[in-house]
Amino acid sequence: MRVAFVGKGGSGKTTVSALFSRFVASQGDPVVAVDADINQHLALVLGLEETPEPLGARLTEIKELLRGSNPLIPSAAAMVKTTPPGRGSRILRFDDLPYTMRTPEGPRLMVTGPFSEDDLGVACYHSKVGAVELLLNHLVDRHGEYVVVDMTAGADSFASGLFTRFDMTFLVAEPTRQGVSVYKQYKDYAADYDVSVAVVGNKVHGPGDVEFLREHVGDDLLTWLEHSAAVRAMEQGRPFTLDDLEPANAEALSVLVKHADAQEKDWARFGRQAVEFHLRNARAWANERTGLDLADQIDPGFVYGPASLDCRLQAI
Repeated sequence: MRVAFVGKGGSGKTTVSALFSRFVASQGDPVVAVDADINQHLALVLGLEETPEPLGARLTEIKELLRGSNPLIPSAAAMVKTTPPGRGSRILRFDDLPYTMRTPEGPRLMVTGPFSEDDLGVACYHSKVGAVELLLNHLVDRHGEYVVVDMTAGADSFASGLFTRFDMTFLVAEPTRQGVSVYKQYKDYAADYDVSVAVVGNKVHGPGDVEFLREHVGDDLLTWLEHSAAVRAMEQGRPFTLDDLEPANAEALSVLVKHADAQEKDWARFGRQAVEFHLRNARAWANERTGLDLADQIDPGFVYGPASLDCRLQAI
């Protein structure tokens, strides 16, 4: 199960994604939380003072791992963020996800990493997030396994095909005009790609706030988290466990998990969109960047989903 948390900057999506990850882990299910936001705050909210090896610094190694013996991909240099798997590629199981670190509450953490000195004024942040897209393209996750991604703020998530790599997308919105400003834009963009989106209200103070959210997002409002003294304490670095969470907020997290679990995994859609966005990027910039026709990387005989685990070492 792949779950994305999106929303306007400052909406609380990092906090809510961390709470969701902790809640799932408390039920005994395995979780990998991924910080794919340029601000890189997820580790702190999950109780870590240090972070695992950043994916952005290991992109070449990740490409070498994933290309495996796929004869359509001659080298790591020929791979871009959208390169799809094929027969011979290394297909990952959930426990194979690299560069993770265990957090005190149970979830493993993976981070894209901050800008390096060499990136400043030169690279955009999507060069880091591309590592997540590659890993998700090559991952076969099963029911009861959760990859929870704290995405970049606002509609910036649509700057790559990463937004299509999820079974469920939760848009976190405060009950203000600014808070719901991203909703319509996100909803409109996602509609063309069959992306499931539900709204999670955050920092709600009373029925008037709920009414405001419902007025602006309608039936897409799934649930909401009330303003929480316990969460504020956590954000200030004070000790926090899920037992400190208000009952209404704990119930809201339960609603999120149940809604995510109810989504059906659509491997066929996943495969179609992986190919679509690879071809888009190939035409737009990647063919010129690599000096190759990256359409040749598409293996028409490759089957996305659990069946790919049985043929991941096959040559074409």
